[in-house]
Amino acid sequence: MEQQQGAEDVPVVYLHDIKRQYTQGESTLTILNGAKLALWAGQSVALVAPSGSGKSTLLHIAGLLETPDDGEVYVGGAPTSQLSDTERTQIRRSDIGFVYQSHRLLPEFTALENVMLPQMIRGLKRSETVKRSTEILSYLGLGERVSHRPAELSGGEQQRVAIARAVANAPRVLLADEPTGNLDPGTADHVFNALMQLVRATRVAMLIATHNMDLANRMDRRVSLVDGQVVELE
Repeated sequence: MEQQQGAEDVPVVYLHDIKRQYTQGESTLTILNGAKLALWAGQSVALVAPSGSGKSTLLHIAGLLETPDDGEVYVGGAPTSQLSDTERTQIRRSDIGFVYQSHRLLPEFTALENVMLPQMIRGLKRSETVKRSTEILSYLGLGERVSHRPAELSGGEQQRVAIARAVANAPRVLLADEPTGNLDPGTADHVFNALMQLVRATRVAMLIATHNMDLANRMDRRVSLVDGQVVELE
């Protein structure tokens, strides 16, 4: 594991020798084959690889949504392979934030309520969730849109609400799967800047799967998947 200058001694997330296969009929498809990846606090990493190469699988395993066939996922230096489903869920709620290509906001709730929800599920008091959610949305330039429902927001605004929701519980790592894929270039740039602003402000570790090389080149590191393994790009 190579560590960037000034980062902590232990990566926020470390994937070690991850293997993942899928069975299709009588054949076996190997997606990940000994993949290794360290994500450090305050560092943004772009995952750039062709469709079907395993980007989403890698993200799901890093986020404890999927279990590898072999290898280990360390979160804060602690192994997770032997944890129960309840324990894995707890880590996802407290330490991991997810942003998808589709914002996945709940249409019947306002922007504020969408951001409050994961905090309330975690057990925080309503008054605290209102205050924190309002602060995050304001930080992302949505202070005057907190009472709007998703249908009343633009695509870029909806995605920024999704980002606010993802960081509502102050996660240690933020995983994003093509978060600007459905947006026009100008809006994508605005959303990307919001993500980078959060990385700098909170020192969250961020891994983004993207096809957008312009955005990838503005991140701290770029990695790809080749023959089921993670390789660093220049």
